[in-house]
Amino acid sequence: MKMAAGIGIMLIIVGLIALAYQGISYTTHKKVLDIGPIQATKTEHKTIPLPPILGGVAVVAGVILLASGRKD
Repeated sequence: MKMAAGIGIMLIIVGLIALAYQGISYTTHKKVLDIGPIQATKTEHKTIPLPPILGGVAVVAGVILLASGRKD
């Protein structure tokens, strides 16, 4: 059951990161104007929110997997 323990540790780490950051941010660049040598671009910052319950569920699932891996 070492694989379950490894997956449990990874879930705990991912869950704690999700609780700490509460979202994934990224930037996109869009071309607004393109007239010959003249170009204008627009930079947009977007965020994908991660609900805290998702991080909590990942941490709890990781602890359960870690505990079940230790029993065997």
